[in-house]
Amino acid sequence: MQKPKQQLSLFDSTCLIVGIIIGVGIYQMAPDIAKGAGSMRGVAGIWILGGLFSLCGALSYAELATAYPQEGGDYVYLGRAYGKWAGFLFGWAQLAIVRPGDIAVMAFAFATYASAVWDPLAGTVFPYGQQIYAISATIILTLVNVIGVREGKWTQNLLTTVKAVGLLLIVVTACLASPKIVKTETAGQLPFSLALIFVLFTYGGWNEMAYVAAEVRDSRRNIVRALFLGTSAVIVLYLMVNGAFLYVLGYQGLASSKAVAVDTVAAVIPHLAGVLIGALICISALGAVNGLIFAGARISYAMGTDHHLFRWLGQWHQRFETPAVALLLQGAITVTLIIVLGSFVNAVLYTAATVYSFYLASTMAVVVLRFKEPHVERPYRVFGYPVTPIIFVGTCAFLIYSAVIYKPWIALFSCGLLLLGLPLWMLSNRMRDHLLK
Repeated sequence: MQKPKQQLSLFDSTCLIVGIIIGVGIYQMAPDIAKGAGSMRGVAGIWILGGLFSLCGALSYAELATAYPQEGGDYVYLGRAYGKWAGFLFGWAQLAIVRPGDIAVMAFAFATYASAVWDPLAGTVFPYGQQIYAISATIILTLVNVIGVREGKWTQNLLTTVKAVGLLLIVVTACLASPKIVKTETAGQLPFSLALIFVLFTYGGWNEMAYVAAEVRDSRRNIVRALFLGTSAVIVLYLMVNGAFLYVLGYQGLASSKAVAVDTVAAVIPHLAGVLIGALICISALGAVNGLIFAGARISYAMGTDHHLFRWLGQWHQRFETPAVALLLQGAITVTLIIVLGSFVNAVLYTAATVYSFYLASTMAVVVLRFKEPHVERPYRVFGYPVTPIIFVGTCAFLIYSAVIYKPWIALFSCGLLLLGLPLWMLSNRMRDHLLK
């Protein structure tokens, strides 16, 4: 059977992480985060805090990814830590809830700004222009990743480089503007806890490295390097961009802005700001969509290699050298969600509680596996153990609680769909036992 090849360099791996993390959250959520932070110093503090929490999670995953450098990431760690049922449940959640939902979130974000830059259906009675943009992006990038790993990674590297340069250009443009001097600052209008949830959502995606560990060259060293470099680079970029927002708009201007990046650039080039920023956000969203598609199909592929019920997903295409079947199914479910959910917010709420539940379980797996499999070689041991993983576990528990309290019915539906994985697990085992007889 055709298997993954080690084709991802340190630069490819770092671009994958940065490209997935930097989506559109920095543009859409920066004003609300500022409201919760309460002051200019609070803005810097909450972005640093969120970055450090994320780095704790990334370092914990680095130990797991270097000890078990296989396709599937959390699917592998959970199965080894708690039993194969846990890995199966994770794979099922990624297939039905998390991964298609995350791709839909970024596809909707792309559609929002793409239609603002150019909407051929403007002025018509057809109300589904954004869905068409979102579906088109999903289909095209899925097919790019089906064709080959090289095509997928080159697309990712290009989009990531462009979006990082675009963020730096916002910073440079801000330096050319006259600073906004604000003598007084008022308290934020949102709870600090909600602002922290937004920050951590914006930093989400660093764990994607674990899903392609088997395709990373010199994985023992490069996985840790990519996780650290990628997460650290995003922290620095986010701090620079928020500094640019505050320099040009001031705290009150940032907190009250409806389009913060456009308002910042408009201080220097008012006539081109809307088009330039709209194009930049489109590229950022596409980079995230491509990275999520690339990494996500590896989870379904890993589950298909282990479980008879989904064996048809565990096929590595001999000609394209990609998990083509898993990619196509992932794309089909995403398109369905785009049609059914219909909006960015609904797509976010569809995934939130489930995502952080598995973050928590996988981070705890660092502790569990040290006791359960002490003889497994660990090329990297998480710095600050056990405090580092415990900090991130506490952060995840807080986010799960907040998501359930905010939208209990959506959380209940997501939980029900997740638990559907348990009878599927039993059915898969029966199929296996029947074939062994």
